[in-house]
Amino acid sequence: MAFSRGQYVRIEDPPTHSRYYQEDSAEFAATLQAGNDEFSHTSSGSLRNDIRLDTFSKESNKPYLEDGVHPDLEQRTSAVKELARSYSKRSHKAAGGSPYASPFMIEADPALNPSAPNFNATKWAKSIVELTSKDRMLRSAGVCFQNLNVHGFHAATDFQKTVGNVWLSLASTVREHFSPNRQEVDILRQCDGLVRKGEMLVVLGPPGSGCSTFLKTIAGDTNGLHVDYDSYFNYQGLRAKELHTHHRGEAIYTAEVDVHFPMMTVGDTLTFASRARKPRQLPLGFSGNEYSDHLRDVIMAMFGITHTFNTPVGDDTVRGVSGGERKRVTIAEAALSGAPLQCWDNSTRGLDSANAIEFCKTLRLQADVFDITACVSIYQAPQSAYDLFDKAMVLYEGRQIFFGRADEAKQYFIDLGFECPPRQTTPDFLTSMTSPLERIVRPGFEGRVPNTPDDFAAAWKKSVRYNTLEVEIDQYKIDHPLDGVDALVFRASKEAQQARGQRRKSPYILSYPQQIQLCLWRGLMRLKGDPSLTIGALVGNLILSLVVGSVFFNLNETTSSFVPRGTLIFFSCLLNGLSSLLEILTLFAQRPIVEKHVRYALYHPSAEAVSSFLCDLPNKIIASLVFNLTLYFMTNLRREPGPFFFFLLISFSTVLVMSMIFRTIASLARSLFQALVPAGILMLNLIIFTGFVIPTNYMLGWCRWINYIDPLAYAFESLVVNEFHNREFKCNNFVPSRNFPEYANVESESQVCNSVGARPGKDFVLGDDYASATFGYEWGNRWRNFGIMIVFTVLLFGCYLVAAELISEKKSKGEVLVYPRSQKPVSARNPWRDYGYADLEASGPDRGPVTTGKRGRNHFAQGRGLQQQKSIFQWHNVCYDIKIKKDTRRILDHVDGWVKPGTLTALMGVSGAGKTVYWIA
Repeated sequence: MAFSRGQYVRIEDPPTHSRYYQEDSAEFAATLQAGNDEFSHTSSGSLRNDIRLDTFSKESNKPYLEDGVHPDLEQRTSAVKELARSYSKRSHKAAGGSPYASPFMIEADPALNPSAPNFNATKWAKSIVELTSKDRMLRSAGVCFQNLNVHGFHAATDFQKTVGNVWLSLASTVREHFSPNRQEVDILRQCDGLVRKGEMLVVLGPPGSGCSTFLKTIAGDTNGLHVDYDSYFNYQGLRAKELHTHHRGEAIYTAEVDVHFPMMTVGDTLTFASRARKPRQLPLGFSGNEYSDHLRDVIMAMFGITHTFNTPVGDDTVRGVSGGERKRVTIAEAALSGAPLQCWDNSTRGLDSANAIEFCKTLRLQADVFDITACVSIYQAPQSAYDLFDKAMVLYEGRQIFFGRADEAKQYFIDLGFECPPRQTTPDFLTSMTSPLERIVRPGFEGRVPNTPDDFAAAWKKSVRYNTLEVEIDQYKIDHPLDGVDALVFRASKEAQQARGQRRKSPYILSYPQQIQLCLWRGLMRLKGDPSLTIGALVGNLILSLVVGSVFFNLNETTSSFVPRGTLIFFSCLLNGLSSLLEILTLFAQRPIVEKHVRYALYHPSAEAVSSFLCDLPNKIIASLVFNLTLYFMTNLRREPGPFFFFLLISFSTVLVMSMIFRTIASLARSLFQALVPAGILMLNLIIFTGFVIPTNYMLGWCRWINYIDPLAYAFESLVVNEFHNREFKCNNFVPSRNFPEYANVESESQVCNSVGARPGKDFVLGDDYASATFGYEWGNRWRNFGIMIVFTVLLFGCYLVAAELISEKKSKGEVLVYPRSQKPVSARNPWRDYGYADLEASGPDRGPVTTGKRGRNHFAQGRGLQQQKSIFQWHNVCYDIKIKKDTRRILDHVDGWVKPGTLTALMGVSGAGKTVYWIA
């Protein structure tokens, strides 16, 4: 049964409310509950193959109920219906029982009534999202591009950087940047296309063909890429510059790796995304967080991940949800971000066939419900996944050799003179066009078919389908002129959702204080999900303080304790400062997630920086108290209230200022290695020029300035004068000593204490004299030093925020062959021909076809003298249990098996079946 795109119909909602919702022009073939919501999608006069809105098919390995209803589908539909009932009751109650209080117009459309027998879960989900903008339509954005050309600058070879020659690379970098003879590499050449709202485009091509570059260009993630000036973009009336700056987050690019905070639960992860795009105007009876949580629950129910609400997301090292469920979490996060244009780059990597199909079906559901435009690159796409797409694009070494309806792509190349072998899927057939070894020429077309990428591109430009595409593009320009009505509606919709006080041209929905507050909430959820790092740091500080305190245990108040006390204070400053060194690793671990959220326009990077500092502040306070209290009283430092609290104040200030130094270094660097090297060198200099290793009186003039910019130096001086001021330390040894017979009767006035700062005739040494004579420190500088440390902290905190806001991730670049500097060749080969450029999916050189034969395995083993194994490995009753909170869950339940040498055994199962756990066990 055909299903065509509806039009926005205005429904007057007495007495004052009015809503927009999209009314479907045809009914579904059967109800969503029956699991038969198959429909055909008509767009631009094209009829797409039947798909299922429920994202499941009869071919799934999961069992169906007796009446033919998929159990997982029934669970999804039931969850959505319960949410709808809860939402409608709340809105009805908030309006005092008005018959028009329901936000879903249940009297106007019974399909939106959760109590009606023909309740449509899909239509209800769409209505709740459209409700967020009240009198505005749900934002949508198609994309039209013409003469798209993308290039980059690349060097085929480079020399290996070392400590000795790294400075020489600066001159070559400047020369290459301004030289007119830089090697320009074309990545995409003269690509044209049109993807309307609600459509899905699949981008096919081998690694290195430009698929990633195309998706990045469409999404505006062109860091390191150069788009030609004459390239034309039309995002449904919006210019590319405006969309990618003022409306950043409306077009997003998602790479193949799912990046989330692994210890956060799925519910908290999606709650954060929902609240980050919380609209200002909300339905009657709901607060911001309540509505965001309802929207999160709807999305989770639709995508079938409600059962993972309290499960950690996990990653490659942290156990969490399965790979397929993690992929659906990523899609749900993108849906909650409200991006109408989404680009997914090889997101099926690492998924089995069933989960790859499930990924595409989830995107299809998102596109149909929310009018999302999705552009997806897939390698080795299953046929059932390919059938879900409206349009297809084939790239061959940066040249476009086809763009059009997905169901017409195969016939185009057949008409061109190529043959599709039996049982070969359409996406494999299309990809084979880019490989001379794989494509098969039909009989009678020898010598008449294109061979090179340029031949294929020329044949496409001359085809009838290309002319049809040009006509559609011209009509699209007329229907959606740049800066026309569609652009005005889009801007008005965006402004209606922005928080009060937010700039109109800001890409963010929440205000800056709201962003900080939300990031603080996430920081607390992360701490709740994984308190082991915090607890480990506290325990480590306690152990360290016990070890150091035992070395300097219970120092006496004599001159013999001068050196140990100075050493102890130095170690105290050093260990307080080094306690923040690992923050570099923490910041880089979360940096990919923060950068993804910045692309989604969820929050400012500096807002996350502020919240990160505030979240770590209680931990820093507790850790500082644990370490310094234990150390202070074990070593018998000055037992007076004033000096004690001043010691804690300076120690905590040292922690803060060093934390800001390491955070600033991490924000300025674009990779972890770029941050660790200067951090290590800087820390070494800060230690040397503190004033203990080399006293200030002995510092040479050319390096004395380092002491002035060393925060540890000011902390050390303050702690030294705080410990020694106005104290008398009894002498242990005198000169001359009465232990010698000839000086046994020497008078006290003729003796002097054997210590720095001693005065003739005194049997004690003033602490102030010792501090002044040894280090050159004065008691009056203590509060001045504290003020200087505060200034350092504030300035470095400002630098940290600016760097976090402005410094982007490391630019992408192609593979470069590295030589020793003395052996670098004079001439470099063509980087495009030899190495491939820029595309992240081009991870290695092309490999030829793999052939097998009777002698293949044995010949391989014998050729390398490998000893053949004859033992059979067997296992029996393997069980694997994990503990989740207070419950125990069995992952493997009495599994048996065996493997025989010389055979290949395949471990198969759906996502979440326990395959990875099986290997671990």
